[in-house]
Amino acid sequence: MDIARTDVRRKKLIRRALIVLVLALLIPAATIGLGRLKPAAPLVERATVWTDTVKRGPLVIEVRGLGTLVPEEFLWLPAMTDGRVAKIYLRPGAPVNPDSVILKLSNSELDVATLDSEYQVKAAEARYKDLEVQLQSQRLMQQAEVARMESEQIQAKLRANRDEQLGKENLIPDLNVQLSKTAAEEWSKRLAIERQRLKIQQDSLEAQLAVQQAEIDKLRAVAGLKREQVQALEVRAGAEGVLQELPVQEGQRIMAGAILAKVAQPAKLKAELKIPETQAKDLTIGQPAQIDTRNGIVPGRVARVDPAAREGTVLVDIHLEGALPAGARPDLSVDGTVEIERLADVIYVGRPAAGQANSTVTMFKLLPGGNEAVRVPVKLGRASVSTIEVREGLSVGDQVILSDMSAWDGQNRLRLGN
Repeated sequence: MDIARTDVRRKKLIRRALIVLVLALLIPAATIGLGRLKPAAPLVERATVWTDTVKRGPLVIEVRGLGTLVPEEFLWLPAMTDGRVAKIYLRPGAPVNPDSVILKLSNSELDVATLDSEYQVKAAEARYKDLEVQLQSQRLMQQAEVARMESEQIQAKLRANRDEQLGKENLIPDLNVQLSKTAAEEWSKRLAIERQRLKIQQDSLEAQLAVQQAEIDKLRAVAGLKREQVQALEVRAGAEGVLQELPVQEGQRIMAGAILAKVAQPAKLKAELKIPETQAKDLTIGQPAQIDTRNGIVPGRVARVDPAAREGTVLVDIHLEGALPAGARPDLSVDGTVEIERLADVIYVGRPAAGQANSTVTMFKLLPGGNEAVRVPVKLGRASVSTIEVREGLSVGDQVILSDMSAWDGQNRLRLGN
């Protein structure tokens, strides 16, 4: 009996030793196995991500920008002189014609200056008449002197001829004949001098009158300018259209050159788009465009590209070629796209949130079954408004996530939940 108890005890000890040995081997093995297991992929709700399928076919490269409709033809009305707004007759939105009076200015100093300039013209005209009378009187006196000289010269010639005949008959001495001839020659010379003096006096008369006439013309021009300034106190539209802006109020003091009003032709509008400067490098005049007025799409073409960028955008003018929809008016906000290029056959996909043209990015591609996505590198090419060319990394039919996945930058695999 004693021997039997010893065998049982020994078997129990051996069994315990085996159990301890097995546990000692299994625990490290299990620990190593669990350490080698990969963590479970994060779960992302499918409804929170935006996916698209890679396609192949034609691709239109476009750029988009926001802007407004502005008149192609408009007229700024500046103040011709200082003044105060006395009366406003029309308000923005009113139709106008060239003779429509928009507002009236007042300037008492200009009224006085205009009256003074008119009196100066009258005084100058009176001086002209007085000078003309004086010069004509002097000319008449010189003409009378010439006439007297002609008479004396004729008489001297007659005496010379008479004495010459008498001298041939020896009735008078030769000395008297010579004296008569000398006297006749002297009168001829004096007559020539007086005639020259009359011509010079005539030229002087014309010159003095011309100087006085120039003074009159100058004063008349000043008076005419003053009258035009007085007339300009009544500000007229000057063109057919609609009064668009009126940045003044009654009683306001206005300086010369200040803008009083803006008249536009609402039937002739263009679109001014602000294109991001990073997308404006391929814009050229003549490219087709589409302008969304929120009430219809109007076709157009690029008419002008601003050479300078302002606040990160480039201003582009679009000439509208189609009929404007109802409600189109100046300063209406619009959305426009400009067609840059048409690619005949390329692989493309929807533009990802973090994808730029001609760059390499990583995107999550959905595995078969659509419940998991893995991160893959993708080389992108030319970009449009909502699509972008795929050069490497994806194949036609692949589904990718386009949403911003920056929150999962540390993950290479995701699970998509329903």
